[in-house]
Amino acid sequence: MKTHIPGRFNYSILAQICKLIPPHTVPNLAREHKVDEQWRRFNPWSHVVAWMQAHLSHSIGLNDVCDSLEMNSGPLSAIRGATPPCRNTLSHANKVRNAKMAEDLYWLMHEHLTKMDPAFSKGPGRRGYTKRFKRAIHVLDSTTIQLVANCMDWAQHRRRKAAAKCHLRLDLQSFLPSFAIIDTAKHHDNTKARELCADLKSGEIVIFDKAYLDFTHLRELSERGIFWVSRAKGNMQYEVVAVLQTTHDPRILSDELIRLTGIKTQQAYPDVLRRVVAIVEINGKPTKLTFLSDHIEWSAWSIAELYRCRWDIEVFFKEIKQTLQLADFFGYNENAIRWQIWTGLLVHLLLRYLAHLHSWGHSFIRLFTVLRAAMWKYWSLADLMILYGTARPPPRMCGTPEQAYFPGFA
Repeated sequence: MKTHIPGRFNYSILAQICKLIPPHTVPNLAREHKVDEQWRRFNPWSHVVAWMQAHLSHSIGLNDVCDSLEMNSGPLSAIRGATPPCRNTLSHANKVRNAKMAEDLYWLMHEHLTKMDPAFSKGPGRRGYTKRFKRAIHVLDSTTIQLVANCMDWAQHRRRKAAAKCHLRLDLQSFLPSFAIIDTAKHHDNTKARELCADLKSGEIVIFDKAYLDFTHLRELSERGIFWVSRAKGNMQYEVVAVLQTTHDPRILSDELIRLTGIKTQQAYPDVLRRVVAIVEINGKPTKLTFLSDHIEWSAWSIAELYRCRWDIEVFFKEIKQTLQLADFFGYNENAIRWQIWTGLLVHLLLRYLAHLHSWGHSFIRLFTVLRAAMWKYWSLADLMILYGTARPPPRMCGTPEQAYFPGFA
């Protein structure tokens, strides 16, 4: 059977992905962070391209990255003159070059792509129950990235464990991060809640689990006009002010207005809260959960459904961990870890934009595997995505009733 391949193109697939970054962006950031003073042959642009190739190829070490770039030095030079590094050069660059440059590069590209195509910031649109809400919905959560304890003292948070933690605020409209913090895992989640919610606007909705439950911060959100939904802790002390009947759904066990009675919690949040107890399905099993919110007029089931949308951020974390290289790290110091995480998020952003631009119909993992396989091919990226994006599985074979019996048996 003849295999259909895209036509010949002037640039490789990797070069076409890298060309999404404007030519002036990386040099300007290098001058701003004084990174341009720390190189002789391996310039900042080559550094960024090396990290993008490492994530796209899912490299397992510095030698893997450097050998791959050296073997493809011809196609690599066509990416605005990028050069392959040796192992020690790449390791030194990851150690001494300020990782704030990679962070700023991500947010500049986020702003650039959303301005260039405003539909990209709207994403695929809300699904299910969230279509009813005509306002921005954000989800807060964190994911832990395990590190090597005996090599990374800066990230040690247990006697024999070390980890970095990515605190993220996900926009449910675009399914893209709107704020992120990379830090060690020894800090509790609620210590980062204020920073994550600092630029939220009045009327927007934020959803988080009970790890971010800080009643002083929740009162500040309510005073700013921001609506929030979370889960209640089991030891929360309260008194019932009123019983509501906002829905006749049998899955709603109780819908109440409460006031906190704890010594510290009453001072932190003296206003009335909404407490909803509902039966929701978790892993196919009905489970009773208790939710908290500062919105009084929503139906009880709306609050339960809003919290269910928090699972979307877990899907996002699963998506980046299954594709990007966030398991094997290429350096032991904090700066190298930040370079690897922020460039990984940059690759995810660029691939998501390509999926939007070419109306990709499959999953993100499928897109990643297709581009990884054809990374050094001189094919048209648009043709490649159309060819593999429109492929559908073969039609299902329908059997006849006679095929359900063996010949010769009644």
